[in-house]
Amino acid sequence: MKKFLLPTAIAILLIVGGLTAFFFHLQHYAQTPASREAPDKVITIPAGQSFNVTTEVLAQTHTIKNPYKFKIIARLKGYDKKLQAGEYALSASMSPLKILQKMVNGKVKLYKLTVPEGLNLYQIADLVDEAGLAPKNSFIAAATNADLAHQLGLDAETLEGYLFPETYFFPKNMPLETIISTLVNRFRQIFNSTWQQRAKQLGFSNHQIVILASIIEKETGAPFERPLISSVFHNRLNKKMRLESDPTVIYGLKNFDGNLTRKHLQTPTPYNTYKSSGLPAGPIANPGKKSLEAALYPADTKFIYFVSKKDHTHQFSTNLKDHNRAVQKYQLRR
Repeated sequence: MKKFLLPTAIAILLIVGGLTAFFFHLQHYAQTPASREAPDKVITIPAGQSFNVTTEVLAQTHTIKNPYKFKIIARLKGYDKKLQAGEYALSASMSPLKILQKMVNGKVKLYKLTVPEGLNLYQIADLVDEAGLAPKNSFIAAATNADLAHQLGLDAETLEGYLFPETYFFPKNMPLETIISTLVNRFRQIFNSTWQQRAKQLGFSNHQIVILASIIEKETGAPFERPLISSVFHNRLNKKMRLESDPTVIYGLKNFDGNLTRKHLQTPTPYNTYKSSGLPAGPIANPGKKSLEAALYPADTKFIYFVSKKDHTHQFSTNLKDHNRAVQKYQLRR
């Protein structure tokens, strides 16, 4: 009997030792990148793609070595059935386990979208298109859709003024409505209940404040002047004076070539504040936080005029005589 026990024991030990060695090597493989240094490669996992095909793609792009061990690790961890579809930035300098975890957690490649202050929705559409997130025309169609604006809870016919300027990160193939709602929701976070109450105190609707803030944004060259410029527009509105803002005129022109003429100033449009009293028909840009704040909290001045000093700042005046002198000094003589 002992003659049979010894060979059996030896065989068991060899099997256990072999399995132990195999799992040791498997663990080492799971933690070891295929390369010390390697650039990121964009690997796309379409919805419904099998785990085997995904493994083949990773092997063919040299992102992993030994697809056989890769499959075993994934199945032991239960990851093979949990990979999420999407676009991933993966590198051979990442361990196989880290690659698996990234795909299981859906940490897809994100595209940066930076919306500067003061752009209009058409300019933002260009940025969205350049980032590869959505075609320009599709963005414009959505941003000028009154039904969508109302669905988002806005008392407006377009999303102009509500596409909040900030830096965002979106995955590829993100639904356009989600991109737009993200920008609008950021506006909602900024324009909080305190600001809404302040608008009421001033006798303005939220939408009117956005319109005014958009004009302030376009008129401001030096950030510190925002409250001063705001005071001019508030004072003019209180005096029933026309705002006479060049940026509003420009917004209402089609195919503007950069040269604002006297004829433009005399052309009636819903945005020509030289011809119409009060605020224009809607926002002319998407204002940032500081311009919204300035619209709500103007400086306490009696200024009703300002003229550019051509150094990004303005000369402010309380009467037409002083204003004409400033125009002569800073504009005509130059």
